[in-house]
Amino acid sequence: MRTIRILVADDHTVVRKGLRSILESRAGWQVCAEASSGREAIELTLQHQPEIVVMDINMPDLNGLDATRQICKALPKMPVLILSAHDSEQLVREMLVSGARGYVLKNDAGEDLIAAVEALLAGRLFFTPSVSDFVMRGLRETRETGTPAELPTRLSGREREVMQLLAEGSTNKEVATRLEISIKTVETHRKHIMDKLELHSMSDLVRYAIQNQIIEA
Repeated sequence: MRTIRILVADDHTVVRKGLRSILESRAGWQVCAEASSGREAIELTLQHQPEIVVMDINMPDLNGLDATRQICKALPKMPVLILSAHDSEQLVREMLVSGARGYVLKNDAGEDLIAAVEALLAGRLFFTPSVSDFVMRGLRETRETGTPAELPTRLSGREREVMQLLAEGSTNKEVATRLEISIKTVETHRKHIMDKLELHSMSDLVRYAIQNQIIEA
């Protein structure tokens, strides 16, 4: 029997242990690596090349959706399953844009996680029942209008990275060091973020990041 190697990304040790326990209860499945941040998830995915990635949304340094975007860009065939504590329609749409192929609520993980991983490994999509309606409605809108349902205002990938680090309390200099860009570039990204999202202060930016599940309160 071929071993199925799974990477688990979540910033809470207890949650990772719980996910590992559920996943490794299936014969032939092995958690080959655990990541506690989005950036670590990217690095370990590229290093270990697992059969599938199970990714939490809310993580420090780089959230799960942006980590998924980068993973799917580097490894287009890599199936990524998103875990979330929320069933927001906006998050589901962002998940689809990111390249992920499944979405499971953490409260449903005990019942749905094995089935979700099996579905993605078989090349199918999987959605927690409570978010399936969002997905079907979006598909109907696309079929009826010929265009995808409208997405919220989008930032570039780099702008999202800068926004998360700023919202987490990093200074411009710290963001520049972390992303290996100049302070002037950070300042430019910051201005574009504020303009695009019509924000007027750092407290507005932090509030937006919390409301959109980019950082945790």
